Amino acid sequence: MKISLAGRAAIVTGGSKGIGFAVATRFAASGADVAIVARNAEPLKEAVAAIRKAAQSNVIGVQADVSKAGDIQRAYDEAMRQFNKVDIIVNNAGTSRAMPFEKLTDEILYDDLELKLFAAVRLIRLVVPQMKERRWGRIVNVLNIGAKAPRPNSMPTSISRAAGMAMTKALSHELAPHNVLVNAMLVGFIQADQHVQRAKRTNVNIAEYYKAYEKEIPIGRVGEAEEFANLACFLVSEQGGYITGTAINVDGGRSPVV
Repeated sequence: MKISLAGRAAIVTGGSKGIGFAVATRFAASGADVAIVARNAEPLKEAVAAIRKAAQSNVIGVQADVSKAGDIQRAYDEAMRQFNKVDIIVNNAGTSRAMPFEKLTDEILYDDLELKLFAAVRLIRLVVPQMKERRWGRIVNVLNIGAKAPRPNSMPTSISRAAGMAMTKALSHELAPHNVLVNAMLVGFIQADQHVQRAKRTNVNIAEYYKAYEKEIPIGRVGEAEEFANLACFLVSEQGGYITGTAINVDGGRSPVV
């Protein structure tokens, strides 16, 4: 299926590496103008250059910390300055934090909610009025499978991701009459920079690190970011125009619930 996003403009948070980078690359290759948002300047610059090589559209990078309200506003303003509109947002920023409940401090929970929940709330709040006015919009919230089936010792991520899934469903009902579709994509185990860094910290070869998790995945392998991006591209396209309010597992069958 050939998917065209020509004429659309997108913001992808956490877009310089891993899943966010793959999503931004797929959107740009499909014709969308794309603003990728990330905290670190050098990876952001490299990501923009790499995406531009395979795209005919306008690709920009905005250095911002999406856990800060002012940075969210600045990123949105820059996208509007460049594109004059925003049709698509992918709330992807955030890494997985997991610990027992008794180690969860107020500060840790607050920081996680700022990065994963409030960042999405603030960006959605900015884009929804123009989406409603044009009667076209796509919102994708990237969560993980713990939003549906939290494991022990999974604080604070299981809390923030479950909240994100509830928000997705509620928003989908509110915005569907305006042709603004809201869906969640739930990550299982997909190759990403956070896993590379975790393997380094534990002094484990990345191939061995991934292999240790394969036994938990029915399909028998770790997922690739491009596979995630392909589904995201479909959901934000015209072909995905009758899908809203869903939370789709992208996990090779790892989740115990559908």
